[in-house]
Amino acid sequence: MSCHTAKVDGYFIEGLVPASAIKRLTASNPDALGLAVPAMPYGSPGMGNEVEREAFDVFIISAKGTAEVFKHYPKAGIPV
Repeated sequence: MSCHTAKVDGYFIEGLVPASAIKRLTASNPDALGLAVPAMPYGSPGMGNEVEREAFDVFIISAKGTAEVFKHYPKAGIPV
């Protein structure tokens, strides 16, 4: 655990995960442990101005412990 850890609907949320990714996780209800955003990317929730956001990925951690990109947030100014 760290200072940016939460539990939502039985899933762990680790790091500065955007609310839209958490909502997508809980709506889709996958067989997973949770979501994680490594480091503290500039422009992620609570880490500076989103209009200057650097690109970052939200990873989903499967029930088997593997990780893959769940959602990519591009650098600000680049269309999603």
